[in-house]
Amino acid sequence: MNALILLAKAAIGFVWLILFTNIAYPFPGVAAIALYIMTAFLFCMHGLQMLIFIGAFGDKVNMTRWEKWSILFFGIFALLGIRQKYMIGKY
Repeated sequence: MNALILLAKAAIGFVWLILFTNIAYPFPGVAAIALYIMTAFLFCMHGLQMLIFIGAFGDKVNMTRWEKWSILFFGIFALLGIRQKYMIGKY
């Protein structure tokens, strides 16, 4: 499971790389506009995930600063990694 989460995080990292590359060096035509919209959508959705998770479990789970920010970057895959880290031995 760890390998799959790591692979998914790498894929999301690649998506962010493409999206930020589009901001620095816009792609030609309509593709740039579509990627701007996808960047805003992905940022809003992952930001919402981060705010909801920290609001609901921030006082119950002692997370590092990186774990909190990783939710913004990797979304559900960061949450799965955090869950796996803190649920070991609780089954």
